[in-house]
Amino acid sequence: MGAEKVTTQNLQVVQADPERELLLVRGSVPGPRGATVVIRNAVKKPAFVAPEANNA
Repeated sequence: MGAEKVTTQNLQVVQADPERELLLVRGSVPGPRGATVVIRNAVKKPAFVAPEANNA
């Protein structure tokens, strides 16, 4: 219980404030206030595409 890793996808970074070291995110961010949050691109692996059969 407790330290579970949770992934939330498709959140939008609205604004960055480098002076106060803040990122404003649209949507709910899991975890308690003051917790460390890792932000990365939501790039997924492409879906498998079967090669076309050559009927020659």
